Formats: sequence, structure tokens, C-alpha cells
Amino acid sequence: MEQNILGGKVTVMGATTRKPQPGQGHTGNNLSAFGGVFTPSILTILGVILFMRAGFVIGQAGIFQTILILCLSHAITLLTAISVSAVSTNTPVSAGGAYFLISRSIGPELGGAIGLALFCSQAISVPFYILGFTESMIRTFPALGVHFRTIALITTAFLFIITRAGARWAVRAQFLIMTVLLLSILAFLGGALVHFDIHLFSKNFGPGYTKDIYTFWKVFVIYFPAVTGIMAGISMSGDLKNPARAIPAGTLGAVATGLIVYGLQILLCGGAQSREELIYSSFETLCSQALFNAGFLVVAGVFAATLSSALGSFMGAPRVIQAVARDRLIPILHPFEKGAGQANEPVSALWLTLGLTMATILWAGNGNTGQAFNILAGVVTMFFLYTYAMINVAAFVESFAGNPSFRPGFRYYHWLQALVAAAGCAVTAFLIHPLTAVCAAGIISAMVVLLRRRSLKVRFGDARWGFFYSRLKANLHQLSIMPVHPKNWRPAVLVFSGNPKTRFTLVQYALWIGEERGIVTLVRILPGNIQDLMEKRQTALTQLKKTFQDYGVSGFSTVMVLPDLDQGICAALQAHPPGPLKHNTVIFGWSSDPARAQSFTRHLRIVRAMGMNLVIINAKGLPQDPEKIFIDIWWRGKKNGSLMIILAHLLTLNRPWADATIRLFRIIQDPAGMQPAKQALEALLREARVKAETRVIVSTDSFETVFKSISTDASVVFIGFNLPEQSEAEAFQARYTRTLAPLPTLIMVSSVGDCDLFA
Repeated sequence: MEQNILGGKVTVMGATTRKPQPGQGHTGNNLSAFGGVFTPSILTILGVILFMRAGFVIGQAGIFQTILILCLSHAITLLTAISVSAVSTNTPVSAGGAYFLISRSIGPELGGAIGLALFCSQAISVPFYILGFTESMIRTFPALGVHFRTIALITTAFLFIITRAGARWAVRAQFLIMTVLLLSILAFLGGALVHFDIHLFSKNFGPGYTKDIYTFWKVFVIYFPAVTGIMAGISMSGDLKNPARAIPAGTLGAVATGLIVYGLQILLCGGAQSREELIYSSFETLCSQALFNAGFLVVAGVFAATLSSALGSFMGAPRVIQAVARDRLIPILHPFEKGAGQANEPVSALWLTLGLTMATILWAGNGNTGQAFNILAGVVTMFFLYTYAMINVAAFVESFAGNPSFRPGFRYYHWLQALVAAAGCAVTAFLIHPLTAVCAAGIISAMVVLLRRRSLKVRFGDARWGFFYSRLKANLHQLSIMPVHPKNWRPAVLVFSGNPKTRFTLVQYALWIGEERGIVTLVRILPGNIQDLMEKRQTALTQLKKTFQDYGVSGFSTVMVLPDLDQGICAALQAHPPGPLKHNTVIFGWSSDPARAQSFTRHLRIVRAMGMNLVIINAKGLPQDPEKIFIDIWWRGKKNGSLMIILAHLLTLNRPWADATIRLFRIIQDPAGMQPAKQALEALLREARVKAETRVIVSTDSFETVFKSISTDASVVFIGFNLPEQSEAEAFQARYTRTLAPLPTLIMVSSVGDCDLFA
């Protein structure tokens, strides 16, 4: 699109809107979503439970209650997968899978405790699946029953060798296994369809629990490991080419596929096998009913499923403990942080997993009765429930805390969903076995206490006031000693509001920018003698507090009485809240009074000298047309540009701006640079995870001429400015007064560089 602006040729490149994409993490193996996440996840989901225990659960619980178990299990997993998708697309993801996501969201103490729990759950899953494989082999070849433990140990050694060769070889082996598994599933589901009997379906519809032995929750705990396979894929985060894209796609794809397969199995096998067959010989019946008498495919499938599940856990568990060790939270784990080769394979942690696996198999003995398998199923279920709960808590904390940096590329997420999922995991754990749930929670809590570097002691006064006061003091102190990171930047805004009734627009924009995600303090200066103006000061303070009530928002206010306005502004800039709550952004209204040019510029320079961001608002009223709300940002460099984009993003978090369109403009002089400039803006937005349109304008006219001509239809305009020298005060004020005259509300930004758009 081309247009003439005051005789100068201006070319505006068409607007584009792209979904922001998070940055990509560096990896050694560069696995894809299919090979690195979907494959290990689905092979663990469609594992030993599918062949060796699903029929038993159907026979005990009946078709209807088994569907309830399936829906409840997958609801927990699906909601957790959504939380994982949100957190993993909000920050570059490194090795450690769920541990990494939790520890970077809710801190190293709880993250380390859950990391150990996750390692235990995945490490115990290895012998769990190996015992399932051995049981299936013994049931297929009964003569081998006396060699149960030997077969399990040989299988362990075989899987260790494959895993030791590296993740790439393990994934290649899983592709072959998945082919066998697919043929097996088609064989037994097709056979069940051929043998389907509606009368048998009706008889098996209700429950048939073995009296005084099994209940709904007891069979639930046996079935639940069927849906825990997503951890196998998430734990491969350090080996993925693009974790932000691979984890959501691979995880959600595996959950959906598992739900379909298990749902078909419940419906078809429930109508193809008698209750006795389901409880006592479901696997054998699957083999005998297979299509084209291909029972060998079902046998091959259960072998493939159990071995692939064990292999996925064998790959995942060492990577979790390696990530925990690298964070150096627990001294005893330091030997496990080192990796081998270019892909940084966790060899030391792999040997640890091997040792735990062999010890568990030796404990199980010749467990051909399946009792050891069922016990491990309960342990795995409990650990995974707590891990899932903490993943959801991490997502909830990230979202509900309201950091401006929480801008996940995965949009189908809400903090309420994460809260429901976390509560569901905790409730399910207690319904399964209250004592075990309490013990597991106690173990995790003890690990959290041990991992704390600093003990926070709270003294209770009478009633609640003392508790809140001591917690506030402890938290302020804790914040003051924590290193500041751009990711945690929040607007702490000091607004020179004057009388809020006469500066309505200024106050409203300040609240839109700062109240939702930060702290806003309104300050009014009363020139004069404090003894004479004490009553007026109290009235003004009440008025400021009422302003927050009228807007329905929270904030702070202060009124200062000093001999003149300039002294009052200087005093207010130096008087700030304690420690980490000190102001980082100061908002002034634009002053067009020539008589105040020198003092106005002096205040701007004082703000900068004190290391605070400057925001000047030339108030022209609020947006009038809710159907056409545009936020224009004129990009002239990263320093001011980062803060402008973040402030614009903060505006869109408010209801009146929810449907606003952010337009990012850049002016260049050479037409040859149009495409590179546009690509650079789009790349910037993708990395920043902010949705906006980009416009590149080619013009030889002055910046003021161009942006005044284009942004007249905007609701609000952001521009950056350089701090003027004191000798340039009058010229600075005069130039911008002329520039601002025809424009809507304009926000001028001068950043000190403390907030990073890409955090």
C-alpha cells in the first residue's frame, strides 16, 4: 500500500499477524515432536496395562465404571498436559522435563522435592514394566515360570545396553516397536469386534467386584499407570530440537491417541469376553480371538508394549536426576550431573537407575503371581499423582501470579483448569489410600524442608494481625536478597496525579498499565506550610483513596506538603516504599507551559539519575469506539521499544483493551530494506510472544511528519524519546508540544533498560 504524505513518498508494507512462538532451546539430539515426545509417550501409554491389566479392570469394575475410570484418569492427564503446554511455551525449556518446569516456576525447594519424586516414579516404572513383560512371557510360555527372575534380569541388561547407546538409538528401536504394537492392537481389537456379543456386553456393563478384595479405587490404582506415559516424552525435553513446539504437540497427541485406543478396548472387549475371561485370562483370550488367528501378533504386541514402556522410563529417569544434580540442590547427587558425548547422555544417572531396577526385581523374586506388579502399580500411581499435581500448581502459580512475562505460546489454557487438576490429583490420591497419600505428602514436605537454604520462622501474635505482619516482613526481606531478573519485572509506578478529578485520563492509563500486574502509587503535591494545610492534606489523601475505590482497583496514595511544587516532586521521587517495592517507573502528565520547561526537564533528569523509567502521558481522553481500538508503537530501538511493547501488552490485559490491535511501526529510508526490516519485526514479536501487526514505512520525511500522519486513527500512541539536556529544555518542550497537538492520547517512554521484552 502506498500513500503520499506531504509530498514525500511513503510505502507501508501490509500488516501481518503471527502467533508468537517461544524461543528454541539448544539440544544435543535434536529430536522432533514425533520421535522425541509422541513416540516414547504413546508407547508407555499403550503399555503393559493395555494387555495385562485392562481386561481385569473391565471384569471387576464393569464396562460403565471402567469408562468412568478411563475418563477420570485421562481428565487428570489431559489437564496436566495443557498445563505442561502452557509452561513449556512460556520459557526456553532445558533438560529435566517436568522437574525443570516445576523448579523454574515455583522454586528450587519444591521443584527439587518433586524432581526426586518424579525420578523415583520413573525409576520404579522400569522394573514395573519389566515385571509386566516377564509375566506376559511366563503366561505365554508356562514352562519358563521357574526362570521368572532370570528373565527379568536379562531383560534389564538388554534395555540398559540400548539406552546406554544413546537416545537416538533408543528412539530408533521404539519406531520398530511401535510398528509391532500397532499391528498387535489392530489384531486384538479386530478380533474383539468379530466376537462382539451385545448380550455379553449387557452382562458385563455393571460391576462385579471380588467381594472384600477389590473396589472402584483399588482397580483405579491398577489402571492409572496406563495414562502416566506423558512423563516419558516430557522427560526428553533436553533432547528436543524445539521443546516449545514438540512438548505440546507430542503430549496432547499421545493423550488423545491413548484415550481412543483404551476406549475402544473397553467397549469391544467388554462385549467379546465373559467376566471370568476378563478377570482371569483376558490376555489369553485376546490371543485366541485375534484376527486371522494371529495370536502371535498379540504376544509380540505385549512384548513390544512392555519393553518400549520400560525403555521410555529408562531414558527419562536418568535425565530427571541429572537435571536435579546440575542445579546442585543436593550434594549427594553431584556425581550424577555429568553427561557423556556431544548429546550429554546421563551415563552416571543411568547406572543409578539400573541399580534401582535390579534391586526391585530381586525384591520381587519369582513374582509370577502378579502381586509385586500390583504393589508397584500403586507406588507408581501415587508418585505420578503428586508429580501431576505439582505440574499443575506450577502452571497455576505462573498464571495466577500475573507476571507480565507469562505470555505462553499455547493459548488454550486458564489458571482455573490447572487449579482443578491439582485438586483432582490430591483428592484422587486420598481416595485411593489415605494413609499412603499422607505419607507421600509427608515425604515430599520433608524434602522441601531439607532443601530450604534459609529457614523462615514466623511468630504468631494474638489474632491474625501478627501473623500477616511477620509474613510481610519476612517476604519483603526475602525479596530484597533475591537477585533481580528481567523475567520478574513488574511495573511499580509512581504517578504524579495531582487532583485525580481533573486528570482523569492520566490516572486511568496509569492504573491500566500498573495496577493489574504491579503496584500503583498516586501522589499529590500541595505547596505551602504543612501546619496550615494539615486538614487540606487529609482531605486530599481521602480523595486519592476514594479514587481507587471508585475504579474498583487496589493501590497506594500519598499527599506531600512542601513550600513549592518542585521541592515536593523532588521529595516524592526520593521517598519510596521499603526494599523491593521501590518504584521503577514514574509517570508525569505532559507540561506545555513554557514557564515550566526548565523545572519539568530538571525533574525528568532527576528521575533518570535515580535509575527509574520515565513515562509521560499527553492525555486526550479515553477510547471512544470499542470496535476500532488501535495501540500504535513506533519502534526506533530495543531499549525504549522493549518497555513500550510490555506497557502495550499490559494495556491489553484490561477488559476495555482486550480486543485492541497492537500495530508495530518502523520507518526506513531505503526501499531495499523493507523486507528485511519486516522480517526482523516479525521475528522480534515471535520471540517476545506478543501478538501484533507489523508495518514497515519507507519515507524520507521526518519521523514527526510520518507518525503524525499515520497514527491519527489510533486510540493511544507509544513513542520513545531521548532525555534532553537542561539547556535544550525550551526547544524540547516546544517541539513535542507541536508534535502532540493533532494526535490522540500519546505515551512517551524513556527506559533505563531494566525490563527485557524477551524474558
